Amino acid sequence: MNELIVSGLSVKPQDATLVKDASFTLKPGDLIAVLGPNGAGKTSLLRGALGLIAINNGQAKLNRTATADLSPMVRAQSVAYLPQARPLAWPNCVRDVVALGRFAHGATLGRLGEADAEAVDAAIAACGVAHLAQRQTDTLSGGELARVHCARAFAAKAPLLIADEPVAALDPRHQFRIMDMIRGFVDDGGGAMVVLHDVALAARYASRMIWMKDGVIVADGSPAETLTQQRIADIYDVRAKVDGLNVRLDGAI
Repeated sequence: MNELIVSGLSVKPQDATLVKDASFTLKPGDLIAVLGPNGAGKTSLLRGALGLIAINNGQAKLNRTATADLSPMVRAQSVAYLPQARPLAWPNCVRDVVALGRFAHGATLGRLGEADAEAVDAAIAACGVAHLAQRQTDTLSGGELARVHCARAFAAKAPLLIADEPVAALDPRHQFRIMDMIRGFVDDGGGAMVVLHDVALAARYASRMIWMKDGVIVADGSPAETLTQQRIADIYDVRAKVDGLNVRLDGAI
């Protein structure tokens, strides 16, 4: 089974503690939403778990191998990672950017095999960017470019997906569209972990919620177990009304 197992992970560059003693498991069937205010340590948690930054304590293993010891290609074949910052070194057409998701499988630009081309075309269609396929990325809006990067991650067809704010800059319709895709990916046997700022959106889609504040995981469980008015107040310092999985934020405390 494809599993990412993190235990006791801490990230402490210089004198700052970004993540402290964090533990979680991501496996097929999971759709985990990571929630918390800006600066809570969410991105550092993801990057530390994937072996992309140094950790000071604990361990992170992907299929029993330390993630820091994996080659970029092996890591990418196992986990599709959509970072929060998604710079492009140069403008390129949308289809070529999405095709980058197939590089871990040996594809190269202009030389896609049949399976690679099918994966790219399916991801482009699912993310609603088929009409942009030949456009240069520097001509796109922020929301359009976000959908292109989502397509790039989906094209990888890795068994696990980790996405840092995948719906940022998207309008509500496309937020739902991307989250529907992630939910479908999980329903088809994948596992996904996504950072979200919209608590109501997280409650609608997630099977588990990881709540963070000040670098610490303060709760990890189903929405029914962890989504409460007090939790939202403690994490975000805002008032909220919670009725089952329905959430309404009412203002700052």
